[in-house]
Amino acid sequence: MTALFTTVLAASTSYAQSSTFAGMAGTWSGPGTVTLDDGSSERIRCRSTYKVSGASMEMVLTCASDAYRFNLQAAVVAAGGEVNGTWTETSRNIGGSIQGRGASGSFQVIAQAAGFTANISLKTTGNKQQIAMRADSQFRAASISLSK
Repeated sequence: MTALFTTVLAASTSYAQSSTFAGMAGTWSGPGTVTLDDGSSERIRCRSTYKVSGASMEMVLTCASDAYRFNLQAAVVAAGGEVNGTWTETSRNIGGSIQGRGASGSFQVIAQAAGFTANISLKTTGNKQQIAMRADSQFRAASISLSK
């Protein structure tokens, strides 16, 4: 679930629409699924809050099912189409770096930590947000649909 740190990308409601994080500010929630290493999958409910200050963004994401829970925090900075930052998954005490490209609410990033790599795609359109993740660890994939 550490891959869910991907949703780390967010913005402030007062930030201009041309911003790298345009349309992402605020609180989002919705359903998703997570696929584990053994092939099993769990339905999850997620809630995310995005805050932006200039070219910097902070995110807090919590997702849970009856048997599974993760808490992701991230901070990123955007410059010239590049997105760089850090993430932590507090319930598992793991964290690392985020690097990738993105603009106007659409991002392709790679999140890394010792022994962990995840490819993350995040797209925001209006009041809908789609997040897809693929990882190389106990957590294999996640698909999340959030709304404002």
